[in-house]
Amino acid sequence: MTTRSCTCGRPGTYGDCCGRYLPMGAAAAPTAEALMRSRYSAFVMGDAGYLLRTWHPRTRPGRLELDAEMRWTGLEILDTSDGSAFHTTGTVTFRASYRGGSLHERSRFERVDGAWVYVDGDILD
Repeated sequence: MTTRSCTCGRPGTYGDCCGRYLPMGAAAAPTAEALMRSRYSAFVMGDAGYLLRTWHPRTRPGRLELDAEMRWTGLEILDTSDGSAFHTTGTVTFRASYRGGSLHERSRFERVDGAWVYVDGDILD
């Protein structure tokens, strides 16, 4: 997968994009949007461990079972608010397409011990 464009839809290779953060990447996502993109890539690859590690301890489920039949087909970032290296919170509104439909969500992120984590989200129409 490192020779194609990234699974999150950004130009460049997976290794230069989301691959820096998962599965056990040496780098932490520098922004809420970068974390959102890497979490989408984790869904594409079925990496529940990464999803759990990047979930806020306050809202993280005890376990996460991903549907092996789910085929994610694209990610579109619609809006971001805050979430930069200078913020402690941020939101990312996105549409993630999958075979047969799409998920439209506004996700909330916070920094915990300096690292961005997913808190929760609102499903939008």
